[in-house]
Amino acid sequence: MRGPRGTSDVLTIVERLRAAGCVFAEEEADLLAGAATDDGHLSGMVARRVAGEPLEHVIGWAEFCGLRMEVGAGAFVPRRRTEFLVQEAVALTRPGAVVLDLCCGVGALGAAVADRVPGGVELHAADIDPGALAYARRNVAPYGGAVWEGDLYAALPERLRGRVDTLVVNAPYVPTEEIGLMPSEARDHEPLVSLDGGADGLDVHRRVAAGASAWLAPGGHLLIETSARQSPLTASALTGAGLAVRAAGSEELYATVVIATAGL
Repeated sequence: MRGPRGTSDVLTIVERLRAAGCVFAEEEADLLAGAATDDGHLSGMVARRVAGEPLEHVIGWAEFCGLRMEVGAGAFVPRRRTEFLVQEAVALTRPGAVVLDLCCGVGALGAAVADRVPGGVELHAADIDPGALAYARRNVAPYGGAVWEGDLYAALPERLRGRVDTLVVNAPYVPTEEIGLMPSEARDHEPLVSLDGGADGLDVHRRVAAGASAWLAPGGHLLIETSARQSPLTASALTGAGLAVRAAGSEELYATVVIATAGL
């Protein structure tokens, strides 16, 4: 384990993290020590983590699809299960395609898709949260991505209408009454707008579906993360919008993605 402190201090950090309920205390201690610039900085980071702040907020980045995505206080942390959506999107995306990451948060989905498509893509990312977009700008910058602020499609420039080949969406889909059941790291430290999907969790999904056809290119694909339980309702909203729909799942990642395709 690297870092500015000696072995006894490192063991103390591990013990503090374990006592706070951190299952992977040793690994977290290593990440904290590696991110620290000095003893005072490390002490402050450990205190934040012990108080329940997400590890990714404390160290300033999250690993997603093998990439480091910048995150910080008040930002939604990309989940590993969402890597399945990226995998499915990459399989459908040709080099040079127009890719839109809607409800982008810190821009992790769009950046990961752009990173994996040989030859690159024309990348756009949009979100209503200016705090998240501060991180998204940095995460999509290596891929020449453009970032837009606003409410769903209202954020987008008119020149994208009818041109989006791959639309990736990780919109909130937790039912309002279930927010209180989420881990404290999420409900206390991530923005409610990135979690709360309304009464049945699918308010934003319906709005995404309603506007999708106007922005998708002929034959374009929309991929949206949902849960296995909610996927029939997500699929119904997209079918109702005139799109051809199928669902895909990963047992390994406990992930479900609904994939919709525009007509030619």
